Amino acid sequence: MPALNKLSSLQVKNAQPGKYSDGGGLWLHKKDGDGGKWFLRVHVHGRRREMGLGALSAVSLKEAREEAEKWRAVARQGKDPIKERERVRREAAKADHTLTVVAEEAFAARQAELKDDGKAGRWFSPLQLHVLPKLGNVPIEEIDQQDIKNTLAPIWHSKGETAKKAMDRLGIVFRHGAAMGLDVDLQATMKAKALLGKSRQVRKHIPAMTWVEVPAFYESLDDGSVTHLAFRLLILTAVRSKPLRFFHLDELHGDTWVIPADKMKTCKEFHVPLGALDRLGDRGKFFFTTNKTGVIEIWCRQIVQNSFWVTFWRRNCQAQKIGGIVFDLVDSF
Repeated sequence: MPALNKLSSLQVKNAQPGKYSDGGGLWLHKKDGDGGKWFLRVHVHGRRREMGLGALSAVSLKEAREEAEKWRAVARQGKDPIKERERVRREAAKADHTLTVVAEEAFAARQAELKDDGKAGRWFSPLQLHVLPKLGNVPIEEIDQQDIKNTLAPIWHSKGETAKKAMDRLGIVFRHGAAMGLDVDLQATMKAKALLGKSRQVRKHIPAMTWVEVPAFYESLDDGSVTHLAFRLLILTAVRSKPLRFFHLDELHGDTWVIPADKMKTCKEFHVPLGALDRLGDRGKFFFTTNKTGVIEIWCRQIVQNSFWVTFWRRNCQAQKIGGIVFDLVDSF
């Protein structure tokens, strides 16, 4: 059996440039300037393999011997220690690239494209609610179509639109993972759709007030309150509710209302021609204000989006037997 542990710490320290054997295939290669490095020579299936074990400045003689014995044991099993080390590194990297980690990176990369940087959560929530609780801790490279199918099957027919959004977001996340250099199946979502089949959910649209009912509704807004006046302007301009509720005085330029891009669904500045408008009292910086909140606000924001309009419709429109919900009046024309 070849002798082991031939070198001493003093010999390693004082060694001149050259190659020095410690036995068992462990070598020190000393060079001018860089200090030197350790490497291991082994034979696997009749082939000589050399693998680096680290720089002399970072790996001591004792550590080099321990590392050499570890990989000699692998070679004795008939495995290539270099390929085995690469496999171990890949496995370790997988643990750092779970679906949650890659999904968060994909979301961060797309935030500039999303309204308000995606702070409303609509882009990420389908994943967060329906996918990540089940697959979030799984390395993305290990996820296949069966995993996706089993995850979305419970909502595929009952919440079809949400499931479709979750599937689309997953496709984006997988493409982001591929861009990161990960070995992901880019067709996994397409295969999962094929396994799930067509969704049986029937889409139900929220009814809108018909255009023939709008004049009667407009005439009913006659008490001069801030709410009624805001509703009248909503009807006359057909803008969405958010720009109107947050109609800032600085947005009024002569007879033109210039709605900033950050208040528009299209994220583009929008100009609305107006006649002369009177400010409703001295109530602050917004055109339509209330004493309580300073602006016509959604007082039940956490309950339902635009619940201000829903509450108003229930109190006024239902009493007058006017059909449809008045969210923005856009769909009424």
